[in-house]
Order: sequence, then C-alpha cells, then structure tokens
Amino acid sequence: MTPYDAPSPQVRTEPLIDGFGRAVTYLRVSVTDRCDLRCVYCMAEHMTFLPKKDLLSLEELDRVGSAFVELGVRKLRITGGEPLVRKGVMGLIARLGRHLRAGALEELTLTTNGTQLEAFAGQLADAGVRRVNVSMDTRKPDLFRRLTRGGDVAKVMRGLQAAREAGLQVKINAVALAQDNAAEIPDLIAWAHGEGMDITLIETMPLGEVEADRTEQFLSLKEVRRELESFWTLQDIPLSTGGPARYVRVAETGGRLGFITPLSHNFCEACNRVRLTCTGTLHTCLGREDASDLRAVLRAGADDAALKDAIRLAVDAKPKGHDFRIERAAAPALARHMSTTGG
Repeated sequence: MTPYDAPSPQVRTEPLIDGFGRAVTYLRVSVTDRCDLRCVYCMAEHMTFLPKKDLLSLEELDRVGSAFVELGVRKLRITGGEPLVRKGVMGLIARLGRHLRAGALEELTLTTNGTQLEAFAGQLADAGVRRVNVSMDTRKPDLFRRLTRGGDVAKVMRGLQAAREAGLQVKINAVALAQDNAAEIPDLIAWAHGEGMDITLIETMPLGEVEADRTEQFLSLKEVRRELESFWTLQDIPLSTGGPARYVRVAETGGRLGFITPLSHNFCEACNRVRLTCTGTLHTCLGREDASDLRAVLRAGADDAALKDAIRLAVDAKPKGHDFRIERAAAPALARHMSTTGG
C-alpha cells in the first residue's frame, strides 16, 4: 500500500481562519503553467514556461492538497495553465478523490479550456469530479482561433459533449471583451442555457504582461447587465458555488448567469479562497503580491505538522482585499500571469 492509498485522516475541527475572521474552505491548485492555447488576454504569444524541477511533483501536490483538507478545506479546484496537459494528472485527481469518499471533502472540481475533455471526461467522472468549468469566450470559429492563437472551437464542442455524456455538470466561463465578443454575449448566454449549462461572465484582469492593451478590451459587467436587462428579466438568486460570482436567473431562458467583477465591484468581503501555484507558492489573494513558499517547506523535509503550521501562518496574513485598477499605459497590477497563478 502506498501513502496515497491510505484513508483520508479525520478533518480538523479548528477552522482555517484568516486575520479578518474569514474561514478559508476553498483551495485552487494549479498543476502546471503550460497550456495548449495562447489566449491573448492571458499570456504572451511566445511564453517561456517553467522548468520541470521548479514544479511541485504530483506527490507533493497531493500532500499539500491533503494538508488543506485536514485543515478544513471542503472544496478543491484543479487548475492550470491547462491542467489536463500535465502528464499523470489523472492519477493525482484520482488520489485526491479519496477525500470525497471519506467525506472530508465536499467537492473536487476542475477548470479547463475544454480541449482535452473528449479524452478525459470519463476518467474525471470516475475520480469523483461532478462539475467542471470550461473557459470559452466565443463560439465563432474564426474569432476563437484568433483569441486563442490557433485553437479549434470544434474540439472544445466535442469536449463539452463528452463531459455531459459522462454526467459532468458544465459551466461556461467567458471573459467579456469590449472589442471582440461584447455583441455575442447574449447569444452565448442563450446557447449555454439552451444546452443546460450555467454561464459566468468575467471582467478582464490586469495580470501579467501581454502584447495587448487591456484598457481597449475592458468591459464593465455593470454595463453588460444593464444592457441585458433591457430585453431580459434578471432575478438575483442566493446561489453560491464557493467562488466570487454573483448569480441571477434569466427568466426568459430559465438558466443561471454569473458575474465576476474584480474591477467594477470588489468581492473580497466574503473571500474564502486561496491559491497554490504549480511551483508551490501559496497566494492568499489573487490581486496582491503576497506569497508563501510551501515548496521550500516541503523540500526542507518538513513533517505534516510543520506544513500545516506554514499554511496557517500564511492564511493568517491573508490581506483584506485587492485593489485592481486598469488604466491606459499602466503596468499590470501584478507581474505574474494567470496561467502561473492558477485560473
């Protein structure tokens, strides 16, 4: 028996609380900075990816994720880059699934660009994943190819079909882009709802150096909502999926629509999330340069108690909130790319 076959330990009764009294119950784990797409708002066209030695091994990722579960985290989301391009990642997801079976974890989910779902949807379902978020900003083949620098939207469509056939609930995530998909947003919502999928709109965020000027693409979701309300009835609902989205139900389609507004509406007051990068850096705030090096803790030979102490110390220092601004000619709020931080 390997350590990864052992049953999940009992969940600690003491909650993981930050310095502002917020319980941290949600960990997003990036397993790679690599991606098979090059979305224009996410990364540069010619990215320099990290050497393998800098990444946490799959065993180290399992150990950190399991430590968080033992500290009371109830939801794990696997992210990237594109998580499904990392060799062996399904083994990691399957091992983390033991916490679901033990009742220590409520949900194990995945954020993906959908390109690999056709191959992996069944294995994800077998591992205990019940819900995936698919990042998809347009259904137009030419626009998709341009925004992703070469991607094939038909491949993503096949992935969506495979996911639903495997019994996975799918939510579409779309970044609102003033110059590209703004006019398509109502059609994108109607399509998603017609296929039985929720959809969340996201404001573009000033993370990482990219070739494009994000001020040209920023679209306030306050404005989008006002436009949608000119022809649809949007009913606020108290749905929470553990993330920052605020949800409405569209009366005419019957579907749910989320808004993630890091710039036009700060959502930090109820933040319950922290992010672990593929290099083992723990960020307790997406919009701050706070960082705790858990890789150094692991590779210094720390036992589980010392690892948990390092996690508690980092969470205790979680800042009250971010302060994103997006201004012409301004440098990104943070130098790190979203593909490194974990989407």
